[in-house]
This record gives sequence, C-alpha cells and structure tokens, in this order.
Amino acid sequence: MLITLGIVYGDIGTSPLYVMNAVIGDAGKVGALRPDYIIGSVSLIFWTLMLLTTIKYVGIAMRADNKGEGGIFALYALVRHRGKWLAVPALLGGAALLADGTLTPAVTVTSAIEGLKGQQFGSFVFSNSQNVVMAIVIAIILVVFMIQKFGTSSIGRLFGPVMLLWFSFLGVAGLLHMTSHLEILKALSPVYAIQTLFSPDNKVGIFLLGSIFLATTGAEALYSDMGHVGKGNIYRTWPFVYAMLMLNYFGQGAWLLNHAQDATYRNLATINPFYSMLPGGVRMFAIVLATFAAVIASQALITGSFTLVNEAVGLKFLPKMSIKHPNDTRSQIYIGLVNWFLCLVTLGVVFYFRTSEHMEAAYGLAITVTMLMTTLLLYEFLAMHRNRWQAALIAGFFGVIEAIFLLASLTKFLKGGYITLIIMLLILGIMVVWYFGNKFRERYQDESEYVTLTDYLSQLQALSRDESIPLLTTNLVFMTKVKAGYRLKRTAMYSILDKQPKRAKVYWFVTVNETDTPWDKRYTVDMMGTSNVVSVQLYLGFRCSQHVNVYIRKIINDLLDQKILDDQTPQYSTMRNRRVGDFRFVIIGEKPAGLLAADNIPSWQKRLIGGRLWMQNVTTTPAQWYGLEFSEVIEETVPLFIESPKQPHFDHGDVLNLKKVK
Repeated sequence: MLITLGIVYGDIGTSPLYVMNAVIGDAGKVGALRPDYIIGSVSLIFWTLMLLTTIKYVGIAMRADNKGEGGIFALYALVRHRGKWLAVPALLGGAALLADGTLTPAVTVTSAIEGLKGQQFGSFVFSNSQNVVMAIVIAIILVVFMIQKFGTSSIGRLFGPVMLLWFSFLGVAGLLHMTSHLEILKALSPVYAIQTLFSPDNKVGIFLLGSIFLATTGAEALYSDMGHVGKGNIYRTWPFVYAMLMLNYFGQGAWLLNHAQDATYRNLATINPFYSMLPGGVRMFAIVLATFAAVIASQALITGSFTLVNEAVGLKFLPKMSIKHPNDTRSQIYIGLVNWFLCLVTLGVVFYFRTSEHMEAAYGLAITVTMLMTTLLLYEFLAMHRNRWQAALIAGFFGVIEAIFLLASLTKFLKGGYITLIIMLLILGIMVVWYFGNKFRERYQDESEYVTLTDYLSQLQALSRDESIPLLTTNLVFMTKVKAGYRLKRTAMYSILDKQPKRAKVYWFVTVNETDTPWDKRYTVDMMGTSNVVSVQLYLGFRCSQHVNVYIRKIINDLLDQKILDDQTPQYSTMRNRRVGDFRFVIIGEKPAGLLAADNIPSWQKRLIGGRLWMQNVTTTPAQWYGLEFSEVIEETVPLFIESPKQPHFDHGDVLNLKKVK
C-alpha cells in the first residue's frame, strides 16, 4: 500500500497545487468570488472525483484488467476481437494520453517552485522573477530525465513514504482551515455544484468545468498503473487519498470564504490558496514537500509513458524501439527515444508558457479525449459480461459527462491547448501510418510471394549433408512468419537456396506472435518429420521483451534434453558443459521497390505503406528489437513486391565474328 501511494497517485495527488488557482482565474479576480461560487466549485471537484475517478475508474474500469494489467491499450487487447473499428478509439486515446502527459512535469514542478516567489527565509528574500523560477524548474526536469537510464528502483523506495507524508500534510492543512468555516461542507451536496454552473456569479458558465477537470486528470494514470501494484492495493488506498485531497480542497475553499474580500487579496487576478492558507513558518516545508511530490508525479508520468509505448509497440501501433531494463525489476523499462522526446517537449512547454497559470489554461484538454475513448472500449467490455442495454446505459452515462467536460475544455484551445493537440496529432499520425500501413501492406502482398516450407524439406536436408559446400553455422535462424499450412514468404527459401547456398546443421524458422496476455511466454515446435528443420511459434505477451536468442537457446536445450535434436556440443568452448552450437540469424527486410508502379493500390494507401517502411528503416533495426546486437546477424533486403522477371522480346538477334573452336 505504501508503494502504491508512491507509484499511482503522483499526478492526481499534486492537483491541489493548481486547481483552485485555475478556478479563481475563471472568476477574473479574487474579489469576484462569492460564497456560493466557492462552495459550488468545491462541490464540483468533489463530485467529479466521485463520478469519474471513484465510480468509473476505481469501481468499474479496474475490473477490466488484462491478467492484472490496466490502461487503454490493455483494455483494447481484451476487446479488439469484437471489431476492427476498436483500433480507432485505442489509437486516439493512446495518442492523447501521451500528448497531455507532456504537460504534467511542467505544470506540477512549476506550481511547486512558484511557491518560493517572495518568500523570506531569515534575512534572505527569494526573488519574484519568473526567470529564476524557470531556471530552477528546468534544472529539476533535466535531472529527472537524465536519471531514467540508470533506473529508479532505489530512489523509488522513498516515493511511498514521501507521498504518505504529502497526503497527510494535505489533509491536516485543509482540516485546520476547514473548521473555521464549516459551511464549506455544503459542498457535499450536488445541488450546489449544479447551481454554480448556471449562477450569474459564474462568469464562464459551463466552461468552469475545464478548470474543475484538472482535479481528476490522474484518473487514467491510476488505471494504467494498476499492473504495477495490483488492484487490491488501489482499492485499499484510494479512500485515504480521496479523503486527504478533499480535506485540502475544503480547507482552500474555507480560506477563500474568509479572505476573498480582504484588501490584500481582492484585487489580485490570481492567487494560490494552497500556499496562501499556510502559516509563514510552514511554507518552506510545504514548498520542499510539494517539489518532491511534483518530481514523483513526473517520474510516474515518465514510467507510465514507457509502459504505454511498450504496449503500443506490442500491439503494432508504434514502430519497434530499443527497450532496455536498467535493473532486475521486470516492470521497469527505459526507452531512450521516448525519454528524450518527453524531455524536449516538457522543456518546450516550460519555455513557451513560462507560468503555471498559463500551463493550467492548456492542461487537461487532450486527456478528456482519452477518457471518452476509454469509455467506448469499456462499453464493449461491459457488453461481453452484461447485455448491451445495461452496457450502453453505464457507458452512456459517463460518456455524456465526459463529452460535457470535453466541450468545456475546448476554451483551452486558444489559450494553449492547441499545443497539446499538435503533439497529439503528431503521435497519432505516427500510429496511424504504422498500424494501417502494416495492414495495407499485408493485404496487397500477392499470395504468389508465398511458398510452402514442406515442399523444400528434401532440398534443405540434402544441403545440410552436402560437404562440398562450407558449413556456415550449426544453427541458421530465420526470423520470418510461418503461416498456417507452412506458408512463408519465398524470400526465405531464396536466401537459403538461390543466393549463395547457406549450409547449416539445423534450419530454424521462427515466428514471433504477440498475444493479448501481458506476460505470456510459450512456444510450439514443429519438426515436420525431420531432425534438422524446425518451425518455432513463439507466443509472447505485449509487455514481454523479444530477446529471441535467449528463447531459442532455451528451446534448443529443451529439445536436446528430449533427444529430439542431434548433439551440438562444440569441440572448443570457454564455457563448461556447453551443449548448444553456434548461431547465425537471418533477417530479411523490405524496401518499397515497385510500390509506385502498383496500379491496384490507391495512392493514399501507397503513402501509408511507404511511410510505414520508411519508419521501419529509421527506427530500431530488427537486430536490436530481437535482442541480437551481440549475435551473428545476416541482414538482407528485398523489394516489397517481387515479380517474376519477364523475358524481353527482341525483333531479331545477330551474333557477329563467331569463331568456332574445334
């Protein structure tokens, strides 16, 4: 439970730093806050957290777990068999989640550090300059991203105690102020929430929900992180977290009831009630603690992004990338490309928006899209376990609420929300090109490009015994897909038999299948009636690493134990009791040759296929993806569409100066 506090609640746990500040911004100035507006705003926060976070995510969505894993891609993996169209909400939701998450480190760290402005510590008075705040924020963000490649399991042990202290501090600080204005408890009634939306004191009307929504932006991350800690721990810790958050919001509301009309505050366009309600002697402690909480929230976002991208790669939504494990923790991964992309975008957000107030104006727009897409997928999941009317009623209820929040958040577009939408569209574009380019490539590749592996068994066995050809390796492994009926692309057989013949003792044809189960690891072996031609079907979950050399070595040892394979013990080796011989891996890549000349393919589909092949060539190489960096790898390229060469026709042919040799 302590670990859960440190991993799951970073984003939602730092929302008291900026939510009420955004609500004040909607009112225009502090003096414009009326008691009913303050109570109604806190009521909206309470019921938003109740309906979306507590009921939808904790109560319903967490039941839609894929072998313990949660998140929009895990949910899609559960329901994708119910319709091809479900890939669309999964792509939209995943892209929006990654895009909006780039603002989380920026807005949380900036909100925390801005509490230092004008603070006096002994004889030292901290500068009011936003440039100084930005310099500290940039330094913190850079350090957070730089340490990712070393792993964070050691410092991660501190996250739980720090977040326990943070939530306890939130609750106590809020409770102390709430007791002076117990009328703030009226916010527990939804009547005040509804009245505020239509009150003349509410200058922005329904668009106030755009600021209120910031209180629940971490709900989707809560669902995504379920696999790290287990749903039981979230069930046990969420009531505590919810109570502490609301005590703090009640406390901030009570402070505003007491001080909104004070001469010191009433003409201010913005103020942070979180810091303002604290005694001067406590503020430094609160700032330090808030900074740690903001760093933990940023860390949770980065780790969650790695997990999300890893799942997207497994589901063929994104190109293959180099994925590393900084330590022995299975769930902890590091994707350098994603890390530095997030770092660059986060720093860009800090430079562009400068203040947390401007960041809040743009924050949360894209995440409403993710929530709506999750609701669509959740409808299909519920329809699997209930009748469609019940599923439609439940999903429709939350869909209407989230659609209203999306509408309310559209005002953020001109205030900077277009930045996150641009990032979202960039990520979505990559996903669309990769996913649909792959689908169209498979559709148009002619069946004539496939041959039957069993038709070549006699040639492979004869080649293996032909001592007139030098032995290339003991185990020759082809990374190629073998379909039903032993169908595979003819490029594999062409590589072995027609290009300089490749003689090996054992020929392996390895197919890697991604499964819907996150940590699935199993295999089947088909010897096809031989002792040295093997078809292996590897079944790996969408969160498993694809280090094929490790898996093949294990399979060979299993087959040697069962005496299915002939002995491979090498004559020379530095390793005692080594039984497995040497390897050569063959990877055949594709180039878009002949694509432009393919008249049967619409031009827009050609662009998707060409874009997919281009991305394949500029991202991680197959050797890196399959964990073969230190293995002997033969990489060969072939055209995307292979046609039988046509014999040219000549009108006539002359042979001149022919000299006959007796």
